[in-house]
Amino acid sequence: MRSWPALDVRAADSGLLLAAVDDFSPTAAEERGDGLRVFFATPESREAARTALAQRFDVDPIDVPDQDWVRRSQQNLAPITVGRITVSPPWAGLESCATTIVIEPSMGFGTGHHATTRLCLAAIQALDLSGAFVLDVGTGSGVLAIAAARLGASRALGIDSDADAIGSARENLALNAGVGRVAFEVADLTSAELPTADVVAANLTGTLLVRAAAPLAAAVRPGGTLVLGGLLAHEREHVRSAFAALELFWEKEEDGWIGFALQLPLQAKSNPRPPNRV
Repeated sequence: MRSWPALDVRAADSGLLLAAVDDFSPTAAEERGDGLRVFFATPESREAARTALAQRFDVDPIDVPDQDWVRRSQQNLAPITVGRITVSPPWAGLESCATTIVIEPSMGFGTGHHATTRLCLAAIQALDLSGAFVLDVGTGSGVLAIAAARLGASRALGIDSDADAIGSARENLALNAGVGRVAFEVADLTSAELPTADVVAANLTGTLLVRAAAPLAAAVRPGGTLVLGGLLAHEREHVRSAFAALELFWEKEEDGWIGFALQLPLQAKSNPRPPNRV
């Protein structure tokens, strides 16, 4: 059974802690009574974060069995609805349909219950996805790519550097009968050549969004849209300035997190579908 490397960090200000740990690419964070349990993809990432955080916080490393996360998820996770889309765990009894997506919880991969995922789900529903090609960068559970197909995209591709995430996304796709035109591939944002798409969704971290601003913007077709999630409110200006060449037309804040939708100005004659502005 896989175990997830994590840190139990005691901190009075969870926002300050999340900002401090952001450079070490955490995969998830779980609120606890006196702080956060922060999860990482590798023990090496956890150790680097522990060394840095120990100078400012009380930190304990821990390995969390994946089965333990699923057990606690079954106790606590219920279906959530964002706009026209409901995201449900398999045990809730809801069948996959045009407005319901079934996602199996697994630590490190989005279940649709975190504010960052909800913001991205809201953002893609502000667009006309009819016939669009959607690229989901850092796909995790695959929820955004699957949702894009449900919302009318002609094709969706989810990529992630974590092979376990891609395995999880493919399993979730199999839980959603009738969803076609969706594929998942292992690819590293920092080294892979991204395909160009009508809509690019990137639910990452504020730091990674800034570092990867050039390849993310280059993946958007003229007249297309870039959806960004995973940035904290205090990172807003830094991330926004990294994508200054794109026009902001949708923004929302939830629980201290920010979601953006930005449009690449039309630079060449084409026939784009304008987004539904909100």
